[in-house]
Amino acid sequence: MQRTLAIVKPDGVSRSLIGEVIKRQEASGLKIVAAKLVRMTLAQAEGFYAVHRDKPFFGSLTAFMSSGPALVMVLEGDDAIARWRELMGATNYKEAAPGTIRADFATDIERNVVHGSDAPETAAFEIGYFFNCFELVG
Repeated sequence: MQRTLAIVKPDGVSRSLIGEVIKRQEASGLKIVAAKLVRMTLAQAEGFYAVHRDKPFFGSLTAFMSSGPALVMVLEGDDAIARWRELMGATNYKEAAPGTIRADFATDIERNVVHGSDAPETAAFEIGYFFNCFELVG
């Protein structure tokens, strides 16, 4: 079993897409083992995305991620990271496969509805950023 972090970003929350995202996760066989609605401060968003600090999109990304509530979840399942990334689709929604969350709902490269960890090490950091061991079930 593998775990990964999944986020319904502020654009997905404000557009009432939480149910659709969860429906797709569960239909794929991924199990939600933790979930909570958060509103990150700018400093918290900067800490979460610190790996991108030197990239030109860092400021706009962290401003966006702290602009409203987001649903953070831990998903569990066989090959959970790759399976969740496949469900999400490419970061650039214009390149995302038809039927993926980003192809169906994203409005631009930042406002692409969802986030997911890209590797086991990233997942460990990201899960620990939002959840302690007592909040994970399963």
